[in-house]
Amino acid sequence: MSDSEHSEWVGQPHPQGEPEPITAAEAAAAELSDADHPLGTPGRRFDRRSPFMIGVAGAGGVLATVCAVKVVFAAHEALLLVVAALFLAIGMEPAVSWLARHRIGRGPAVTLVLLVIVAALAGFLAALITPLVDQGQALVDHAPDRLHQLENSYPAFRSAADRLHLDEKVQQGIDTKSADLAHGLVGAGKVVFGAVTGTVVVFVLTAYFSACFPSLRANLYRLFPQHRRPRAILIGDAIFAKVGGYVLGNLLISLITGVLTFIWLAAFGVPYPLVLAVLVAVLDLIPLVGSTLAGIVIAVVALTVSMPVCLATVGFFLVLRLVEDYLLAPRIMGRTVEVPGVVTVVAVLIGGSLLGILGALLAIPLAAAVLLLVREIVFPGLDKQPPPEVPTP
Repeated sequence: MSDSEHSEWVGQPHPQGEPEPITAAEAAAAELSDADHPLGTPGRRFDRRSPFMIGVAGAGGVLATVCAVKVVFAAHEALLLVVAALFLAIGMEPAVSWLARHRIGRGPAVTLVLLVIVAALAGFLAALITPLVDQGQALVDHAPDRLHQLENSYPAFRSAADRLHLDEKVQQGIDTKSADLAHGLVGAGKVVFGAVTGTVVVFVLTAYFSACFPSLRANLYRLFPQHRRPRAILIGDAIFAKVGGYVLGNLLISLITGVLTFIWLAAFGVPYPLVLAVLVAVLDLIPLVGSTLAGIVIAVVALTVSMPVCLATVGFFLVLRLVEDYLLAPRIMGRTVEVPGVVTVVAVLIGGSLLGILGALLAIPLAAAVLLLVREIVFPGLDKQPPPEVPTP
């Protein structure tokens, strides 16, 4: 047997006196390998019905499940970064695909979309970071004074504040923050370093997932059997479209609500309009509860101006919520994400309790994907008529 029948990168030089069974097997392997199948073609499958294979499969399944659970718990932080990056990459996919359809290569399209996102964030930070920090610091520093102003102006508010001990809680929160800043610089540095590192990791993974998305998509669909693959492609692409439409639509709606909130607060002289507008834009990303929490906070701040301004602000947020639900969302997202209200509430509650804010953000598109699978796969199987029974002679 010559050395050409062995891989030139493995097991060289060819040993003398190699056992005949191995020599014969290597000769057969050299004949089995060709240009189309360098590693040969798959052989006959094992008998899966044998007791040994059933036992091995059962034990392997239990072991794999236990190991998977341990890996998830041990690497949950890294997995959350991966999920967030994949979520953002799917959200970018409509824009990247639109550019690719207009004769722009996949790589340049991904680069262009990422540059636009980075430029928008950089412009936002450069223009607004200084007033945002100043107003945020002023909001924290003057929180006790604003609370005392509300208590002096509205006796009912003073009674509620006394029962809830708001003065002590606000002061305790400020003191805790000051102590953390004074004595926890190392911890603060770790938090900042972790946030920056996580952001960089998510950015790199998002770029990688977006650039390789066609390959990832093709390999994902290859996991399905050939006779089910066309149906899997249709359903999978519909799910990707729902997730992408939800991400882009939600970001655009949050931007619009933040701008409208800033205009309203600045027009009526409500203090700290920029901080509150950013708060509305960020919280509006959280389904259901986000805009409600933002409205409550801003109504309390508007109450320091006057009761009419507070009532007008509450009315503004009610109208803004109606416009968002019945005008902006249908026009921007269209019918991309169709989730009933009760399913939305349950999905957000479960997602938020499992993964926090990220879980709440993922809840609605994942619920839409599950509903699509149920409607297209589960229901038709349940509604299928059983074959007629053949009478036995």
